[in-house]
Amino acid sequence: MLQLLDLHQPHPMHDTAATRRMEQAAAAQLPAHTLMRRAGLSVARLAVALAPHARTVWIACGPGNNGGDGLEAAMHLRRWGLNPVVTLLGNPQHIPADARASFARAQEAGVAFAETPPPLHSDDLCIDALLGIGGARAPEGRMAEWLSFMAASSAHRLAVDVPSGLNADTGVHLAKTSTSPSERHHTLSLLTLKPGLFTMQGRDACGTLWFDDLGIAPEEPPIALLNVAAPAHTRPHASHKGTWGDVAVIGGHVDSARGIAMGGAALLAGRAALSNGAGRVYVSLLGDASLMLDVATPELMFRRYDALDLRTLSVVCGCGGGEAVADVLEPVLDATPRLVLDADALNAIAGDPVLQTAMKSRAERGQATVLTPHPLEAARLLSCNAADVQNNRLNAAQEIARRFQCTVVLKGSGTAMAAPGQLSRINPTGNARLATAGTGDVLAGMIGARLASGCEAFEAACTAVWQHGHMADIWPKDLPFTAGSLC
Repeated sequence: MLQLLDLHQPHPMHDTAATRRMEQAAAAQLPAHTLMRRAGLSVARLAVALAPHARTVWIACGPGNNGGDGLEAAMHLRRWGLNPVVTLLGNPQHIPADARASFARAQEAGVAFAETPPPLHSDDLCIDALLGIGGARAPEGRMAEWLSFMAASSAHRLAVDVPSGLNADTGVHLAKTSTSPSERHHTLSLLTLKPGLFTMQGRDACGTLWFDDLGIAPEEPPIALLNVAAPAHTRPHASHKGTWGDVAVIGGHVDSARGIAMGGAALLAGRAALSNGAGRVYVSLLGDASLMLDVATPELMFRRYDALDLRTLSVVCGCGGGEAVADVLEPVLDATPRLVLDADALNAIAGDPVLQTAMKSRAERGQATVLTPHPLEAARLLSCNAADVQNNRLNAAQEIARRFQCTVVLKGSGTAMAAPGQLSRINPTGNARLATAGTGDVLAGMIGARLASGCEAFEAACTAVWQHGHMADIWPKDLPFTAGSLC
């Protein structure tokens, strides 16, 4: 059934290999051409809904089954009295059997075929049915020219299944056209939802997401779920600050001799832990810091590191910690029952085999650990480069989780979350407002508060990431936004 994708539901995601297996299994049980007919009808219905006043609907069809879906849609649009114009790559006699059948149906209906794109106006619609999940390399030649024409057009745009050039599994966009988001761009994902639609460049390329399962129930196990908000929870009236746990933020290195002060990162994490429900929050600044009061947030309590009882606390370690954080990590890893590691703590662990062994040992002792790397920090943990991480974000998060036996939050567009024994998630909330200094520190504090309240590590990470992005999504467009706005 055709539907606007509800981002508040935990939809399963399937990669290209699983999607193809489901497609083959369904095709074997249904009459020939059934899936393409269903797909083309869904595309045509959405086309009419998106551009009801279109004088021209241009459908760019590739030489595979994605093009067949476009041809089938053209047939319906023509029968409904519209004026679809199809540009088709390749010889119609050499396209797959189902696509040839849809080509014949389009010809019979009187669909117009052209060698070049027609002129388009703002009320018109262009449909990208060029590659779908079959795009393994950058579009070239006429296909690239047509995609550029679409990108430059003011018309509405609809991609069939996957925007051409977008890797359905990773979200890496290979096309040399703009992926800037627009309210006039739409994507209709067919049969399954693919992880690449939600991460890396996928969100910008897809625009508004629609989905039609084509009447096929998924039999393949998903590789990830769309992350969703936690159910509403009301705290019991008969509770007190001790009920919701204590958080200690260790970081914020200050080195007066070198003129370096990173205390703000620790304060942001501490404020976020407070505003997200921690009963008490301690801040332990490293180096020669003298700050013992945050006037803006007097609820924060300051402690020297050696005055903390690590065994009783949920700890957020690394925010602005600099090189000094390496000196405290070994006891923190040993004693802390619930731990969030961010920023400089991750860099220190990446470069120290002893600390890596200590972190792996935490899982054996039943201690909860959440890592919150950005792509470069993730690359250091995996001994690769940031491009390798970005080329398959979900896989990178899963590999770090497996290697260190912990929960991982790989930050970025479509934050990926993974943990041993858990179905990975990709987060749909958030926007470019979060691409500013300090927002990662806030997220670390939010996760720390949830750990302190008794949430299991993966749940704490997933709910904090969703809320973190959601706050940026609902922030008024006319108001300035900083990391402190999230606290």
